[in-house]
Amino acid sequence: MEIVNVEAGMFEQLLETIEEAAGQVELLCSRYADKALSAWLDNQDVCLLFQISPRTLQSMRDSGTLAYTQVNRKMYYKPEDVQKLLPVVEQKRKESYFKQKKEMVS
Repeated sequence: MEIVNVEAGMFEQLLETIEEAAGQVELLCSRYADKALSAWLDNQDVCLLFQISPRTLQSMRDSGTLAYTQVNRKMYYKPEDVQKLLPVVEQKRKESYFKQKKEMVS
């Protein structure tokens, strides 16, 4: 272990710089707190919510129907984007059901 002597003025300046950097980090964290991944949904969450397969979810991403963010190889979705799309998915499910029923009757 090495001991380094520093003048009191230099030490105070170093402490001020560290405190300023810590303050900036804290400000950034509070500014972007809503972007925490814990508030986002992953593929499994969305598939369960919509009652769809992973392949259908992929088609929704590919077509631009559902916005997403990719971190490494994992996809995340904003809850508000998913919530907006829920009525659309339900409507398509109903249309598909009635189409199948109509084909069975014919």
